[in-house]
Amino acid sequence: MAALNGAVENGQPERKVPPLPRPLRGLEVKYTKIFINNEWHESTSGKKFPTYNPSTLEKICDIEEGDKPDVDNAVEAAKAAFQRGSPWRQVDALSRGRLLHKLADLLERDRVTLATLETMDTGKPFLQAYFIDLEGCIKTLRYYAGWADKIQGRTIPVDDNFVCFTRHEPMGVCGAITPWNFPLLMLVWKMAPALCCGNTLVIKPAEQTPLTSLYIGSLIKEVGFPPGVVNIVPGYGPTAGAAISTHHSIDKIAFTGSTKVGKLIKEAASKSNLKRVTLELGGKNPCIVCADADLDLAVECAHQGVFFNQGQCCTAASRVFVEEQIYPEFVKRSVEYAKKRLVGDPFDARTEQGPQIDQNQFDKILELIESGKKEGAKLECGGLAIEDRGLFIKPTVFSEVTDNMRIAKEEIFGPVQPIMKFKSIEEVIRRANSTEYGLTAAVFTKNLDRALTLASALQSGTVWINCYNALYAQAPFGGFKMSGNGRELGEYALAEYTEVKTVTIKLSQKSP
Repeated sequence: MAALNGAVENGQPERKVPPLPRPLRGLEVKYTKIFINNEWHESTSGKKFPTYNPSTLEKICDIEEGDKPDVDNAVEAAKAAFQRGSPWRQVDALSRGRLLHKLADLLERDRVTLATLETMDTGKPFLQAYFIDLEGCIKTLRYYAGWADKIQGRTIPVDDNFVCFTRHEPMGVCGAITPWNFPLLMLVWKMAPALCCGNTLVIKPAEQTPLTSLYIGSLIKEVGFPPGVVNIVPGYGPTAGAAISTHHSIDKIAFTGSTKVGKLIKEAASKSNLKRVTLELGGKNPCIVCADADLDLAVECAHQGVFFNQGQCCTAASRVFVEEQIYPEFVKRSVEYAKKRLVGDPFDARTEQGPQIDQNQFDKILELIESGKKEGAKLECGGLAIEDRGLFIKPTVFSEVTDNMRIAKEEIFGPVQPIMKFKSIEEVIRRANSTEYGLTAAVFTKNLDRALTLASALQSGTVWINCYNALYAQAPFGGFKMSGNGRELGEYALAEYTEVKTVTIKLSQKSP
């Protein structure tokens, strides 16, 4: 029966679905300078660099280009803010949590603006930026806001006339170098636990996507963080990034990006002051579909797992292993999904896939697609650029892929789904683990014993069972092998931003 006077048949009030948020087309970019000590600065060199909209290939604006002198200034500000007696060190743990909650409030207030900027700069669909990226940022800030006054040491039983306990203290100045595929979300993953623990920060956003990071600077000031607690230096990796990696006064680095650059950062850190390094790097992630799996669920999750964010995702399901009994049907349904995927204007609410980030990434993906064709994989659909647009690539599915092919070994970071066949659990475990990476894996089966066997055997920091990309602020995330070290998110991340100090006190006399 139709609703009458706002009520439905069961007596409950009619629930109206809220309208979808709308992007702010024509949004003016306000923040393009270097953020140090809660003030905006021009670069020391006077240089600027452009940032482009990958959907239109048009320049959005020019950004001040930070270099070593600017990083030095930012580090000095962060050091001063961390000194004993500074306003930041006088902020108690509960108040740190309140500041993080206030920052989350401002992200909620400016959610449409930030999602619009993210879409302009990255090309990702606006609704994805709004509902996934911004939602993840807000939840992460609130999660660590709750932890701020709960970081505790332990008392340790030793000799009778001694008292021994531990303190978990902030490390000092932390450097954060963030990627272009999730610029704001990866920034918050690093910033929230660092500030929760009482550290100060020097941040270098990816040169392709600096806009939302700089906007965060304005919110940091508005919230009331003391000057120097958060500093943001846009610039290039070989200059600003290298200056952070080698700086003797930076105590810790958190980096998300390629394995190649991660190695350089770790080497640079070891040659400077042995600063602690957390690395979240690449992945060539296995997605294993057993014959007894819910096929509809597995096809949809594998599809979203590889095509999400234009395929530009370190967790991408870029090696799909399907048991031979259901292989033909899985390939057929996967092709149907890929052909229906809507590619186009990321500000259009119907769009599921936007452009690749830049020309270099676009060319790399097409070159790998060509390698798949030449090496004997069967191209089921896609495989081409969309000619009448900028950096758009058709969703691509390959079947009959073998482990020795480049598309099965190299991180594509694009909308390409290689599908492989397997016969036994022992075989698929061996093949899934035969990679230098170990970030994530997924298993689709209705058999709990098989699921847990695979979860135990797979060399990955995260294993999803009958789901994909199920990430939560309270669950740790990080990789094995060449996918990095250390963990972000959850309680585990707190250990990456604190030093443990042991205090031992000798009593004047033994206890009776």
